[in-house]
Amino acid sequence: MTDTTRKQIHLAAHFPGVNNTTIWADPASGSQIDFSSFEHFAATAERGKFDFLFLAEGLRVREHKGEIHDLDVVGRPDTLTVLAAIAAVTERLGLVGTINTTFNEPFELARQLASLELVSGGRSGWNIVTSNDAFTGENFRRGGFLGNPDRYTRAAEFVDVAEALWRADTVDHHGPFFDVVGELAVPVSPQGKPVILQAGVSDEGRDLAARYADAIFSPFADLQSGRTFYADIKQRLAGFGRGADELKILPGASFVLGDTEAEADERYRYERSAQVSGATALRTLEAVWGRDLSQYDPDGPLPSVDLVENVELTAGRATHHADRRGAAQEWVERAEAGNLSIREVAISKLTRGVLVGTPTQIADRIDEFVQTEASDGFILVPSITPTGLDEFVDKVIPLLQERGSYRTDYAGETLRENLFA
Repeated sequence: MTDTTRKQIHLAAHFPGVNNTTIWADPASGSQIDFSSFEHFAATAERGKFDFLFLAEGLRVREHKGEIHDLDVVGRPDTLTVLAAIAAVTERLGLVGTINTTFNEPFELARQLASLELVSGGRSGWNIVTSNDAFTGENFRRGGFLGNPDRYTRAAEFVDVAEALWRADTVDHHGPFFDVVGELAVPVSPQGKPVILQAGVSDEGRDLAARYADAIFSPFADLQSGRTFYADIKQRLAGFGRGADELKILPGASFVLGDTEAEADERYRYERSAQVSGATALRTLEAVWGRDLSQYDPDGPLPSVDLVENVELTAGRATHHADRRGAAQEWVERAEAGNLSIREVAISKLTRGVLVGTPTQIADRIDEFVQTEASDGFILVPSITPTGLDEFVDKVIPLLQERGSYRTDYAGETLRENLFA
């Protein structure tokens, strides 16, 4: 039974497509493109009464030194197509996809999402992302590059047009980026419009979220930074005429479970080592140094060579190092402080947002985040696809339910009803 005196935890499950989380070589690791994987993952999330399943999407396979990046999924099917298929095999689980406002058009996307709303009974969601990546933009007619603040200006106008279309208005819009005249001719959904997520944490991204979003996929999975981000976003809502409860903050986090704390720690060390191969470590280092370092041993010390300015060896990444010399210095200082090899320092740099411990310890940690306003819940990213979520649902969810912090059943039929219950 839900305890009305406690803040309720909201959980979602992320099925990644561009990631450094999945352990590809583990015997339990399955396909990332077969629909059976998506179906199993969704069934587990719904069994755990999660608010939604979240799909990331890359519009172009990343490259490193002109070759496909070793952490990318090749052959991943279209996000909206997968979500529509999942809608047919689930009943209450929300269906959220990452769709880019820089490389799409508002009328077409609004119609696609309204259609997903219709076939799912009001369970769709849209994670708004922007891009200033000209490499990805080469696949689109406009050439793709759009710098700050233009990409956020375009995103805001994009959402304004989409929301007008979802209200079943006849739209006559003429703005700096879009000219749209017409209507969707798709029925209004049971939840009114898709739930909107946002993932940017720059000032522009935070304002975009405070203006439009129902939830934020945040990177702040430690208590101190989580509380600071939580307070900042909740304060920004008032500037857009919104209440503090109108937006959920959900950090992304992976998890490592063990029957004992020692077992969890041992499993964590194995997973981090398996996730960051020697090749991945070298490529991560090369992206900072701007030069080929393949001749170095990843289990040896950092090379004592200078970086090459103004050279980007990795294309299609969501973020680039604005200050590569400063980033390189951080690598050097971390390696020297811990006497770390290239691979060890790469592991330490790439590790973020991991919940490690027994089921009770992880339940305690999640509950602490929510009850002390560091988040409203989490978007969980398992390290094994598609079965990695099973253990969490079997072992952690019952503990959260016992303490009255987590639902024992869905509150409603739409994503919006469940997210704000």
